[in-house]
Amino acid sequence: MSGIKNEYGWDKASGISLYDKIRQDMKKAMIKKDTGVRDTMRLIMGDFPSLTVPITLESGKKTTRVKKPEEITDDDLLNIIRTFVKSEKTVLEFKKETTSDYLELLNLYLPKMASSEQIEQWTRDNVDLSLFKSPMQAMGTIMKHFGKLADGNQVKEVLKNMERS
Repeated sequence: MSGIKNEYGWDKASGISLYDKIRQDMKKAMIKKDTGVRDTMRLIMGDFPSLTVPITLESGKKTTRVKKPEEITDDDLLNIIRTFVKSEKTVLEFKKETTSDYLELLNLYLPKMASSEQIEQWTRDNVDLSLFKSPMQAMGTIMKHFGKLADGNQVKEVLKNMERS
């Protein structure tokens, strides 16, 4: 799977929806007989039926229906990919490994995570830590700003380091 970084992956700035990019990469992988990428795209696409919309039937009963392709958002797909990433990290931890081709491929479709330096800089610029009894109490504010682009453990570590300095 060498060279996949240049050919596959997604970036919000690319101007194409993640849904379309996954479908394009699936076709490309099939043509190139790149089974690892093909199988990963199939896995993601196989989870599409889990994306549902709540509806109310004429009888008043509440139920759900599968989202149509045009209703699937980038965030829906990012959540599917994050689930697979979390699962793969658990498997790797069990095997005492740090990464896999599968994990690296999945990460190509996720937004880049904030670095510890970016988190610390934003915190220094936007949060008055003296207002809190402990810097750890600022964690909610920081996580709210970065959302899924920051890992809670990483933010905790940054705050611990800031507390010491």
